[in-house]
Amino acid sequence: MASRNPHKPNILFILSDDQGPWALGCAGNPELHTPHLDKLAQSGMRFTNFFCASPVCSPARATLLTGRMPSRHGIHDWLREGNTGEGALEYLAGQETYTDYLAAAGYRLGLSGKWHLGDSIRPQKGFSHWYVHQKGGGPYYGAPMIRDGRLVTEEAYITDLITDDALTFIDSCLEDERPFYAAVHYTAPHSPWVGQHPQEIVAMYKDCPFDSCPQEPLHPFAGTLKKVMENPRPNLMGYFAAITAMDRNIGRLLNKLDELHLRESTLVFFTSDNGFNCGHHGFWGKGNGTFPLNMYDNSVKVPAIVSQPGRIPAGLLCEALVSGYDVFPTILEYTGMPYHPSSEEPRPGRSFAPLLSGEPEDKMEGHGHIVVCDEYGPVRMVRTKEWKYVHRYPYGPHELYHLSEDPAERHNLIDDAGYASVAAEMKARLEDWFMQHVDPAVDGVREPVTGAGQIYWAGVKGRGRPAYAR
Repeated sequence: MASRNPHKPNILFILSDDQGPWALGCAGNPELHTPHLDKLAQSGMRFTNFFCASPVCSPARATLLTGRMPSRHGIHDWLREGNTGEGALEYLAGQETYTDYLAAAGYRLGLSGKWHLGDSIRPQKGFSHWYVHQKGGGPYYGAPMIRDGRLVTEEAYITDLITDDALTFIDSCLEDERPFYAAVHYTAPHSPWVGQHPQEIVAMYKDCPFDSCPQEPLHPFAGTLKKVMENPRPNLMGYFAAITAMDRNIGRLLNKLDELHLRESTLVFFTSDNGFNCGHHGFWGKGNGTFPLNMYDNSVKVPAIVSQPGRIPAGLLCEALVSGYDVFPTILEYTGMPYHPSSEEPRPGRSFAPLLSGEPEDKMEGHGHIVVCDEYGPVRMVRTKEWKYVHRYPYGPHELYHLSEDPAERHNLIDDAGYASVAAEMKARLEDWFMQHVDPAVDGVREPVTGAGQIYWAGVKGRGRPAYAR
């Protein structure tokens, strides 16, 4: 009946799509109704400084699985092409993922929802159950999905159907004692927002002032979603409704674990692929909500909650700097999986499993992260708890923020001579860090990423063919 061993736990990995770090009730947003996620946070640990590796979906998702940065796994933008059809590309071919380790150790793996890492019709990376979105996003009613290897159009609300499928997978795992890994990858709260969500949930926000989403003056680099700011209210209602509808379905998943008496032997991990801005900084979107691409905290930080009653103390709040590239080693250590990093390719991540036991940050191997780094094509960021430095190769503009005094990132100090030494030190940290973790064949600083989507292999593997839409 699945695993009942808390030290060889089942795993329920829930991934939302485009959810800002502010978009959660327990994160201090009184306007959003997320009672089930709030309760999940009360039962375990919530992270306040959890970063995606790239502020757009496909690169961030690839990093979660591989533990590699985009400039090593080769996915630098959301995958516009290569998902289905004759031109389908398996972008992670030949690359180890932590799900490969889990499958080899006897886990039964099921994926319900968004894949968006290429060749969507074919199960990959240890998964045997495979109900996935054909592409990366689209309508919530009439969603293009893949079921049993066939392209289908689902007329019902896709957030409900993803949950239905995950529950079916969990039920199928009750026939033996092997642990399961249920990946539930919602498309919520990704656009579209208007006319796409259950009206009774949308109506919950009809009188909401949306103070948590100030519509600031238009950013000078605002991208295609700037039209939303002309009439933001219906879009805000839809964005919030998408999260509340997802939260209700997460409640269904947690109730299933309780009914089966599997809660104490199941690790529940909730996070998002990347952050999101709903008018914050004067634009809508994530890293490609502006051009040049941005690295604001609302783009690169994501909500994150990890819970397993009896093993992870309840009600913990962790302020350590952790990243999507830490998930690979953390999952393996937490499940007791042998993993020996190669000296030839040192992955940047370090396990934060000790933090989940309530141990202090200095118990992490190497005393945790001094810095966290992000990249989106030729735009790179290095961040400490006090400072953030953003470098846009080759010409800029660059940014420097003193976060301890300016957490909202309002005052760019890059041209202030008084902070020149800080900027130089942060740039050196950035370049030293990436020097260790880049594959020159797919190095993002040479990739003309625009935020309009990746259409082919990056770097030398592309043989000169255009790899990015413009």
